Amino acid sequence: MANNGEQNQTEAGRHQEVGHKSLLQSDALYQYILETSVYPREPESMKELRELTAKHPWNIMTTSADEGQFLNMLLKLINAKNTMEIGVYTGYSLLATALALPDDGKILAMDINRENYELGLPVIKKAGVDHKIEFREGPALPVLDEMVKDEKNHGSYDFIFVDADKDNYLNYHKRLIELVKVGGLIGYDNTLWNGSVVAPPDAPLRKYVRYYRDFVLELNKALAVDPRIEICMLPVGDGITLCRRIK
Repeated sequence: MANNGEQNQTEAGRHQEVGHKSLLQSDALYQYILETSVYPREPESMKELRELTAKHPWNIMTTSADEGQFLNMLLKLINAKNTMEIGVYTGYSLLATALALPDDGKILAMDINRENYELGLPVIKKAGVDHKIEFREGPALPVLDEMVKDEKNHGSYDFIFVDADKDNYLNYHKRLIELVKVGGLIGYDNTLWNGSVVAPPDAPLRKYVRYYRDFVLELNKALAVDPRIEICMLPVGDGITLCRRIK
């Protein structure tokens, strides 16, 4: 049995990785994944942006390195070319996407905070993929509403990634299902929400975790019964649910 000193040392070492939202019970196992298959293959530009983001006070908002690797491979597997990202922060997942797309690929990226995006923009430019990105500052819903009105946008996206305000996930879904093509994917991040989706009602949760938990639960229930999609919920990062449009 660990003594108090060993226990304190273990607790101090938990979740030390920036953006570490792993649901694995063993931090040693998560570190093994990072050091064995993620970091050795992480592009230099993504490493630079990850380390830059680590110095930002809101670094918990970043996509974890293993999820970035997953998204990058997923986009290559589906041969994505026209994509969208709602919620950008400093652009780690955006860079993972841009690196995976062909040279003429496009990403419509939306976030309410341009300052955070511009923090990572020099790294994105140095990687030579900034020409693939169209960044729009402001709430995404008004933009989506305008896009849905124009039928030429219907079914035009291969992949859409959402990592933004959880209380609007269902509102996003109502619109995005029209914009993604049949056979295309929508990825909703944080769908296991710090593991709180299975926490008892009286569990001691951080205020923001408790506030958004009900919205995440509502989304998960809605996606599970939506006949227009096939779904796969993965315990990568903080949980990501992939939705493949089938009709």
